[in-house]
Amino acid sequence: MSFKVLLTNSKAKVPTRGSALSAGYDLYSSASAVILARGRGVVPTGLKISIPEGTYARVAPRSGLAVKHGIDTGAGVVDADYRGEVGVVLFNNSDEDFVIEEGDRIAQLIIEKIWTGDVEVATELESSERGSGGFGSTGRK
Repeated sequence: MSFKVLLTNSKAKVPTRGSALSAGYDLYSSASAVILARGRGVVPTGLKISIPEGTYARVAPRSGLAVKHGIDTGAGVVDADYRGEVGVVLFNNSDEDFVIEEGDRIAQLIIEKIWTGDVEVATELESSERGSGGFGSTGRK
C-alpha cells in the first residue's frame, strides 16, 4: 500500500522514514520560520497528500524537538479527502524563540486506520468494570 505526495514548490521534500520500523514519516519545513517563545505558528511543508480511504494522517511531534526545545504539534488530523497543503502547527513551550530553517524536520506524519460507524443515541450505557473513573483513576495513588 502507498500514499501519494504532491510537491507544491521547489523547497518541498518528500517525507522520509528514519528507519525500517519507524511508524511515522518525517515532515520537512519548506520555508524558514520562527516560533516565538511561548507562541505558536503554522509551518508550511509544501506538500499535498492523498491517503487511502479508511485512514487519516496524524501530524505528531518529533521526540527530539519536544525534549530538547519544548516543541509540540497541534491540530494534527489530515482527513483522507483533504487536498490542500499540509501545514504543521507548532507550539513553542520554551522561553526561547525556536528558529526553523528550510529543510528542517519539524514533525512526523503517521497514517492510521479509522472506524467511522454510525452514531446511535442511547438512553443508558452498559456498565463496565472501570465505570466513570477517569483522569488517573486507574493509576497508583
